Amino acid sequence: MDTKERMAIPRQQPRELPVAERISNFNEVVFGYDDESARREAERCLQCKKPKCREGCPVHNDIPGFIRLVREGKIEEAYWLDRQTNTLPAICSRVCPHEFQCEGHCLLGKKGQPVAIGMLERYIVDWMVANGKSMLPSCALPNQRKVAIVGSGPAGMSVAYYLAKEGYACTIFESLPKTGGMLTVGIPAYRLPRAIIAAEFEALNQCGVKVVSGVTIGRDKSLDDLKKEGFEAVFLGPGAHASRKLGVEGEDLEGVIHGVDYLRRVNLGEAVNLGRNVVVVGGGNVAIDCARTALRTGSDQVFILYRRSREEMPASKAEIHHLEEEGVRIEMLAAPVKIHGENGRLTKIECIRMQLGECDASGRCRPEPMVGSNFMIEADAIIPAISQDVDVTAASGQKLALSRWGTFEVDEATLQTTVPWVFAAGDAVLGPQTVAKAVFQAKEAAESIHRLLQGRDLKEGR
Repeated sequence: MDTKERMAIPRQQPRELPVAERISNFNEVVFGYDDESARREAERCLQCKKPKCREGCPVHNDIPGFIRLVREGKIEEAYWLDRQTNTLPAICSRVCPHEFQCEGHCLLGKKGQPVAIGMLERYIVDWMVANGKSMLPSCALPNQRKVAIVGSGPAGMSVAYYLAKEGYACTIFESLPKTGGMLTVGIPAYRLPRAIIAAEFEALNQCGVKVVSGVTIGRDKSLDDLKKEGFEAVFLGPGAHASRKLGVEGEDLEGVIHGVDYLRRVNLGEAVNLGRNVVVVGGGNVAIDCARTALRTGSDQVFILYRRSREEMPASKAEIHHLEEEGVRIEMLAAPVKIHGENGRLTKIECIRMQLGECDASGRCRPEPMVGSNFMIEADAIIPAISQDVDVTAASGQKLALSRWGTFEVDEATLQTTVPWVFAAGDAVLGPQTVAKAVFQAKEAAESIHRLLQGRDLKEGR
């Protein structure tokens, strides 16, 4: 098949749950490829000599390599090639913003639709599960050396994966009652089924990784306590669980619930009914997740306020498409300026129209308020979902340097903090970012911890 023939193949579309069915539950919305669709999609890949998709992938997966193997029907080989660089392929394939990463750099996307790299990665993982294949390489024999990991999100999971393979006894300390960090409490199950996360922890458990839930490092135990208990190194991956405030009058009224707080409560099993009329503020995936979750928990009049234009929304286009399919309206170029209430409870939200002003070097334009354009929205609840901050509680008692953004300062190459036996990665260093970026940094941190415990130079050859 030549290039012209490959470019003529349309992108394969996966099946999806019908709208009327999906808004009443948290079942996964998008189905995976069947064998025929996966092979046909794999045929679309041009196998570029200089694959830009690898440059766009934060973990630098050999994307053309595993797609070629799918095309040849060598699915198990494709999985192991992908697993060489990605510790969480089942998760990344479902929740990574592929359109901004790998698929955003695909040559086919310049004139049409890019190869569905995320769906093909999901296919090879699903195929392994369906065919009862082993999902992890064998683990090394225990070497009796202990490493503590703070946080059970993607960064903590990845560090545990790499160090357990080398024989280190890893213990993950998780402050929440469930494991998975933001994967579990921040991403709804309709995007990331909980069985996928559970399978990853079962695999870690088989390599001797222990998980201690309900323990907050920095409050229940200090870093020094961990050192006294025989942990020779500590990895910090607490994630960005602290909601950022709007900073407007009335934000303390009942009926105001911040994005990650709302998602955490729902994902931990709490029955949260916000009323019929819900306004979500923000344009990222967290805002989209909040709106779609509100629909599924009984709110039937949900809409989003976003202060910029649709073109500047950072959320995945697929998520925006699903949101609008489900009946959520997006009010562009508008922002809240005051929250009004009676008897301590929210009743109305005062908003103002915005217009785009000067643009920065990236092309993103600054939203500016239009004087005199204020308007009111009646609402039962408002969910600000504008960003998150890192919880640095774990650092209590230690002089770990923090950046001006409130993240842990680390050496860029080694991920070592200002305390030599403490390392950090993921959102704790980058702020709220993608799973793939957390996975990549965690791999580098694990290598540094291994070198530290082996008495080797942390920077040599890196």
